[in-house]
Amino acid sequence: MTEHQNLHFLVQLEQHNIALLFANYLATLGIAAKVVSESKQQHMVYCQEDKLSQAKAEFDVFIKAPFEQKYQQAAWQHGETVTLNSGDTTLLDNFKENFFAHAGMVTLLVFALCWVVFIGSELGFAQSIFSELRFYPRISLDAFLAEPWRLLGPAFFHFSWLHIVFNTMWWWQIGGSIEETLGKGTLINLFLISAIVSNLGQFLVSGANFGGLSGVVYALVGFVWWYGYLAPEKGLSLSKPIIGFLLFWLLLGFIEVLPVNVANTAHLLGLISGCLLAVFSVKSSRI
Repeated sequence: MTEHQNLHFLVQLEQHNIALLFANYLATLGIAAKVVSESKQQHMVYCQEDKLSQAKAEFDVFIKAPFEQKYQQAAWQHGETVTLNSGDTTLLDNFKENFFAHAGMVTLLVFALCWVVFIGSELGFAQSIFSELRFYPRISLDAFLAEPWRLLGPAFFHFSWLHIVFNTMWWWQIGGSIEETLGKGTLINLFLISAIVSNLGQFLVSGANFGGLSGVVYALVGFVWWYGYLAPEKGLSLSKPIIGFLLFWLLLGFIEVLPVNVANTAHLLGLISGCLLAVFSVKSSRI
């Protein structure tokens, strides 16, 4: 124990990012912890000996849902407590493990579709792709029956790198948490309803020349915000600073001080639809 003085072996894990996540979480509880990697499949977590029993109890809960939101947020706040060295898994491998572990099939599918559309646009096909995905020029039953995908199409089209990175980052983070906690069906319903509501509302206000996943992202924010408030036992929540930042961004769009065109109506309707869906989801689950 000379190398890990005052620390005692707690557990061995195969995934480096899981070990790091748990060690960082222990730090938020005031338990000193360290990860030592002996190979790509052997990552040892050590913690202070006098709190070993508490750490073991925490690990039993942690390992059942290691990518739950509370562990992610705690680790981000104390990421400096564990450092990587040349014998550890590479940062790229760590990122890939974390990325795919946090995102379910629905989250990854929407994420991938957005990026495929964007890359195609950057390669010179923006005009033709947008013409296929844009909302209906005029709303009618015949138009819907002929091209039903246009109800959702604008959500997949983004106009700049900043636009798509911002939207898909939040989609991955919040959508992944929803899918992991409440299942694929909840995320699918949330995506479909919020995309249709926000797209339709934006069309009625500004016409068909808009795009982006922002309305859906704000629906995810509203959903998690109110679901966490109404059913905190589920562990689905967003920190108040994040909610405050996104609401402030929404406000900036309406007072027109941002240097880019913003689909304000889509954002607002997405947020409202997400809040209402959270209330409905919690109420129906308790019937």
